[in-house]
Amino acid sequence: MGTTTYGDWLREQREAAGKTQQQLADEAIMSRTHIAHIEAGRRVPSRDDAKRLDQVLGTRGALTSFRPGNDRRPVAAHFEAALALEQQAQVIREFGLSFVPGFLQIEAYADAVLRDASYPPLCGEDRAKAVATRLDRARVLDDPRTPVVWAVLDEAVLRRPVGGPEVMAEQILHLVGLVEGERIRLHVLPLGHGPHPLLGGMVTLMWFDDQPPIAYEEGAFSGTVHDEPALVQRIQAAYDLVLGEALPQKESLALMRSIAKDYGQHD
Repeated sequence: MGTTTYGDWLREQREAAGKTQQQLADEAIMSRTHIAHIEAGRRVPSRDDAKRLDQVLGTRGALTSFRPGNDRRPVAAHFEAALALEQQAQVIREFGLSFVPGFLQIEAYADAVLRDASYPPLCGEDRAKAVATRLDRARVLDDPRTPVVWAVLDEAVLRRPVGGPEVMAEQILHLVGLVEGERIRLHVLPLGHGPHPLLGGMVTLMWFDDQPPIAYEEGAFSGTVHDEPALVQRIQAAYDLVLGEALPQKESLALMRSIAKDYGQHD
Protein backbone atom coordinates (compact mmCIF):
# COMPACT_ATOMS: atom_id res chain seq x y z
CA MET A 1 0.00 0.00 0.00
CA GLY A 2 3.11 2.28 -0.03
CA THR A 3 2.51 5.60 1.71
CA THR A 4 -1.24 5.29 1.28
CA THR A 5 -2.95 4.85 4.63
CA TYR A 6 -5.30 1.99 5.39
CA GLY A 7 -8.27 4.37 5.33
CA ASP A 8 -7.18 5.88 2.01
CA TRP A 9 -6.90 2.44 0.46
CA LEU A 10 -10.32 1.40 1.74
CA ARG A 11 -11.86 4.53 0.23
CA GLU A 12 -10.11 3.91 -3.10
CA GLN A 13 -11.39 0.33 -3.23
CA ARG A 14 -14.90 1.41 -2.27
CA GLU A 15 -14.97 4.11 -4.94
CA ALA A 16 -13.51 1.73 -7.54
CA ALA A 17 -16.38 -0.64 -6.75
CA GLY A 18 -18.83 2.22 -7.31
CA LYS A 19 -20.22 2.08 -3.77
CA THR A 20 -21.17 4.86 -1.39
CA GLN A 21 -20.21 4.61 2.27
CA GLN A 22 -23.82 3.72 3.06
CA GLN A 23 -23.94 0.96 0.44
CA LEU A 24 -20.69 -0.54 1.73
CA ALA A 25 -21.92 -0.31 5.30
CA ASP A 26 -25.19 -2.07 4.43
CA GLU A 27 -23.46 -4.90 2.57
CA ALA A 28 -20.72 -5.36 5.21
CA ILE A 29 -23.23 -5.18 8.09
CA MET A 30 -21.61 -2.09 9.59
CA SER A 31 -22.67 1.50 10.20
CA ARG A 32 -21.91 4.27 7.72
CA THR A 33 -20.36 6.26 10.58
CA HIS A 34 -17.92 3.46 11.30
CA ILE A 35 -16.92 3.25 7.63
CA ALA A 36 -16.33 7.02 7.62
CA HIS A 37 -14.16 6.80 10.75
CA ILE A 38 -12.05 3.99 9.24
CA GLU A 39 -11.50 5.93 6.02
CA ALA A 40 -10.51 9.03 8.03
CA GLY A 41 -8.02 7.01 10.07
CA ARG A 42 -9.87 7.51 13.35
CA ARG A 43 -10.90 3.87 13.80
CA VAL A 44 -9.45 0.43 13.15
CA PRO A 45 -11.90 -2.27 12.00
CA SER A 46 -12.18 -5.44 14.01
CA ARG A 47 -10.86 -8.58 12.30
CA ASP A 48 -14.43 -9.69 11.54
CA ASP A 49 -15.28 -6.28 10.07
CA ALA A 50 -12.17 -6.38 7.88
CA LYS A 51 -13.09 -9.86 6.63
CA ARG A 52 -16.57 -8.67 5.62
CA LEU A 53 -15.10 -5.63 3.88
CA ASP A 54 -12.76 -7.93 1.95
CA GLN A 55 -15.71 -10.10 0.92
CA VAL A 56 -17.85 -7.18 -0.22
CA LEU A 57 -15.05 -5.39 -2.09
CA GLY A 58 -13.34 -8.51 -3.45
CA THR A 59 -9.96 -7.43 -2.06
CA ARG A 60 -8.75 -11.00 -1.46
CA GLY A 61 -7.91 -10.64 2.21
CA ALA A 62 -5.88 -7.42 1.89
CA LEU A 63 -8.04 -5.44 4.30
CA THR A 64 -7.66 -8.21 6.86
CA SER A 65 -3.94 -8.82 6.34
CA PHE A 66 -2.97 -5.14 6.43
CA ARG A 67 -5.33 -4.17 9.24
CA PRO A 68 -3.44 -1.75 11.56
CA GLY A 69 -2.18 -3.58 14.63
CA ASN A 70 -1.75 -6.96 12.93
CA ASP A 71 1.99 -6.72 13.48
CA ARG A 72 1.64 -6.03 17.17
CA ARG A 73 1.10 -8.24 20.18
CA PRO A 74 -2.56 -9.19 20.46
CA VAL A 75 -4.46 -7.84 23.43
CA ALA A 76 -5.50 -10.29 26.12
CA ALA A 77 -7.96 -12.79 24.65
CA HIS A 78 -10.72 -11.69 27.01
CA PHE A 79 -10.40 -8.07 25.79
CA GLU A 80 -10.55 -8.70 22.02
CA ALA A 81 -14.32 -8.31 21.72
CA ALA A 82 -14.33 -5.20 23.91
CA LEU A 83 -11.53 -3.64 21.84
CA ALA A 84 -13.49 -4.04 18.61
CA LEU A 85 -16.55 -2.48 20.25
CA GLU A 86 -14.48 0.37 21.68
CA GLN A 87 -13.51 1.36 18.13
CA GLN A 88 -17.19 1.68 17.14
CA ALA A 89 -18.72 3.29 20.24
CA GLN A 90 -20.36 6.70 20.11
CA VAL A 91 -20.35 7.06 23.92
CA ILE A 92 -17.87 5.48 26.35
CA ARG A 93 -18.08 5.65 30.13
CA GLU A 94 -15.15 4.24 32.10
CA PHE A 95 -14.69 3.39 35.75
CA GLY A 96 -11.08 2.89 36.88
CA LEU A 97 -10.67 1.08 40.18
CA SER A 98 -6.94 0.31 40.23
CA PHE A 99 -5.46 1.81 37.06
CA VAL A 100 -6.10 4.60 34.58
CA PRO A 101 -8.31 3.18 31.77
CA GLY A 102 -6.18 1.88 28.89
CA PHE A 103 -6.84 4.45 26.17
CA LEU A 104 -6.22 7.30 28.64
CA GLN A 105 -2.75 6.04 29.59
CA ILE A 106 0.53 7.71 28.60
CA GLU A 107 3.36 5.56 27.29
CA ALA A 108 5.46 5.45 30.47
CA TYR A 109 2.42 4.57 32.60
CA ALA A 110 1.32 1.82 30.19
CA ASP A 111 4.86 0.41 30.17
CA ALA A 112 4.92 0.29 33.97
CA VAL A 113 1.53 -1.41 34.14
CA LEU A 114 2.55 -4.06 31.61
CA ARG A 115 5.92 -4.55 33.32
CA ASP A 116 4.86 -4.70 36.95
CA ALA A 117 1.18 -5.62 36.97
CA SER A 118 1.13 -8.41 34.36
CA TYR A 119 1.52 -12.09 35.12
CA PRO A 120 3.40 -13.74 33.67
CA PRO A 121 5.42 -10.51 33.31
CA LEU A 122 6.13 -9.06 29.89
CA CYS A 123 9.60 -7.96 28.92
CA GLY A 124 11.56 -6.66 25.95
CA GLU A 125 9.93 -6.69 22.54
CA ASP A 126 6.66 -8.23 23.75
CA ARG A 127 6.10 -5.39 26.20
CA ALA A 128 7.03 -2.76 23.60
CA LYS A 129 4.46 -4.19 21.19
CA ALA A 130 1.83 -4.37 23.92
CA VAL A 131 2.46 -0.73 24.85
CA ALA A 132 2.15 0.30 21.19
CA THR A 133 -1.13 -1.58 20.90
CA ARG A 134 -2.45 0.16 24.00
CA LEU A 135 -1.41 3.59 22.75
CA ASP A 136 -3.16 2.89 19.43
CA ARG A 137 -6.41 2.79 21.38
CA ALA A 138 -6.01 6.48 22.18
CA ARG A 139 -6.79 7.19 18.51
CA VAL A 140 -10.47 7.03 19.45
CA LEU A 141 -9.87 10.50 20.92
CA ASP A 142 -8.60 11.95 17.61
CA ASP A 143 -12.09 13.01 16.65
CA PRO A 144 -12.88 16.07 18.82
CA ARG A 145 -16.49 15.02 19.38
CA THR A 146 -16.96 11.27 19.01
CA PRO A 147 -16.93 9.17 21.07
CA VAL A 148 -18.20 11.14 24.03
CA VAL A 149 -16.02 9.95 26.93
CA TRP A 150 -16.75 10.13 30.66
CA ALA A 151 -14.48 8.61 33.27
CA VAL A 152 -14.77 8.06 37.00
CA LEU A 153 -11.55 7.20 38.81
CA ASP A 154 -11.32 5.79 42.30
CA GLU A 155 -8.88 8.05 44.15
CA ALA A 156 -6.71 4.96 44.66
CA VAL A 157 -5.84 5.14 40.95
CA LEU A 158 -4.18 8.50 41.54
CA ARG A 159 -2.50 7.53 44.82
CA ARG A 160 -0.89 4.29 43.61
CA PRO A 161 2.59 5.26 42.26
CA VAL A 162 2.63 3.25 39.04
CA GLY A 163 6.02 3.82 37.40
CA GLY A 164 7.16 6.18 40.15
CA PRO A 165 6.41 9.82 41.07
CA GLU A 166 7.54 11.40 37.80
CA VAL A 167 5.41 9.07 35.68
CA MET A 168 2.40 9.58 37.92
CA ALA A 169 2.70 13.36 37.78
CA GLU A 170 2.87 13.21 33.97
CA GLN A 171 -0.06 10.78 33.75
CA ILE A 172 -2.29 12.86 35.99
CA LEU A 173 -1.48 16.08 34.14
CA HIS A 174 -2.25 14.28 30.86
CA LEU A 175 -5.74 13.54 32.19
CA VAL A 176 -6.11 17.14 33.36
CA GLY A 177 -5.17 18.29 29.86
CA LEU A 178 -7.81 16.09 28.25
CA VAL A 179 -10.44 17.56 30.56
CA GLU A 180 -9.29 21.16 30.06
CA GLY A 181 -9.30 20.54 26.31
CA GLU A 182 -12.96 19.48 26.67
CA ARG A 183 -12.23 16.08 25.15
CA ILE A 184 -13.36 14.05 28.18
CA ARG A 185 -15.24 14.52 31.43
CA LEU A 186 -13.58 13.10 34.53
CA HIS A 187 -14.64 12.71 38.15
CA VAL A 188 -12.75 11.33 41.15
CA LEU A 189 -14.42 9.14 43.76
CA PRO A 190 -12.74 10.00 47.10
CA LEU A 191 -11.16 7.22 49.13
CA GLY A 192 -13.11 8.42 52.14
CA HIS A 193 -16.37 7.40 50.50
CA GLY A 194 -15.78 3.76 51.47
CA PRO A 195 -17.43 0.78 49.72
CA HIS A 196 -19.40 1.30 46.52
CA PRO A 197 -21.20 -0.85 43.89
CA LEU A 198 -18.20 -1.02 41.52
CA LEU A 199 -15.59 -2.03 44.08
CA GLY A 200 -15.26 -5.45 42.40
CA GLY A 201 -13.37 -4.26 39.32
CA MET A 202 -13.18 -1.93 36.34
CA VAL A 203 -16.23 -1.27 34.18
CA THR A 204 -16.70 0.14 30.68
CA LEU A 205 -20.10 1.13 29.28
CA MET A 206 -20.54 1.72 25.56
CA TRP A 207 -23.35 3.05 23.41
CA PHE A 208 -23.58 2.79 19.60
CA ASP A 209 -25.58 4.33 16.78
CA ASP A 210 -26.60 1.00 15.30
CA GLN A 211 -26.77 -1.58 18.11
CA PRO A 212 -27.82 -1.88 21.76
CA PRO A 213 -25.47 -0.72 24.54
CA ILE A 214 -23.01 -3.12 26.17
CA ALA A 215 -21.06 -3.32 29.41
CA TYR A 216 -17.57 -4.75 29.87
CA GLU A 217 -16.30 -5.87 33.26
CA GLU A 218 -12.67 -6.81 33.91
CA GLY A 219 -10.88 -8.41 36.83
CA ALA A 220 -7.27 -9.42 37.33
CA PHE A 221 -7.25 -12.31 34.81
CA SER A 222 -10.58 -12.22 33.03
CA GLY A 223 -13.07 -9.93 31.36
CA THR A 224 -16.62 -10.27 30.10
CA VAL A 225 -18.73 -8.37 27.58
CA HIS A 226 -22.38 -8.19 28.64
CA ASP A 227 -25.14 -7.47 26.15
CA GLU A 228 -28.16 -8.86 28.01
CA PRO A 229 -30.34 -5.74 28.45
CA ALA A 230 -31.35 -6.28 32.08
CA LEU A 231 -27.75 -6.86 33.21
CA VAL A 232 -26.42 -3.92 31.19
CA GLN A 233 -29.05 -1.68 32.79
CA ARG A 234 -28.07 -2.94 36.23
CA ILE A 235 -24.40 -2.12 35.60
CA GLN A 236 -25.37 1.28 34.20
CA ALA A 237 -27.35 1.98 37.38
CA ALA A 238 -24.35 1.00 39.53
CA TYR A 239 -22.16 3.34 37.47
CA ASP A 240 -24.67 6.16 37.92
CA LEU A 241 -24.63 5.66 41.69
CA VAL A 242 -20.83 5.86 41.78
CA LEU A 243 -20.83 8.92 39.50
CA GLY A 244 -23.33 10.57 41.83
CA GLU A 245 -20.98 10.06 44.79
CA ALA A 246 -17.89 11.32 42.95
CA LEU A 247 -16.52 14.84 43.24
CA PRO A 248 -17.76 17.43 40.72
CA GLN A 249 -15.36 17.91 37.83
CA LYS A 250 -13.96 21.23 39.13
CA GLU A 251 -13.13 19.71 42.52
CA SER A 252 -11.80 16.57 40.82
CA LEU A 253 -9.36 18.64 38.77
CA ALA A 254 -8.20 20.52 41.86
CA LEU A 255 -7.51 17.24 43.65
CA MET A 256 -5.65 15.84 40.64
CA ARG A 257 -3.45 18.90 40.35
CA SER A 258 -2.67 18.71 44.06
CA ILE A 259 -1.72 15.04 43.84
CA ALA A 260 0.41 15.68 40.73
CA LYS A 261 2.18 18.49 42.58
CA ASP A 262 2.88 16.14 45.49
CA TYR A 263 4.41 13.62 43.11
CA GLY A 264 6.48 16.37 41.51
CA GLN A 265 8.00 17.25 44.87
CA HIS A 266 9.61 13.82 44.94
CA ASP A 267 11.69 14.53 41.79
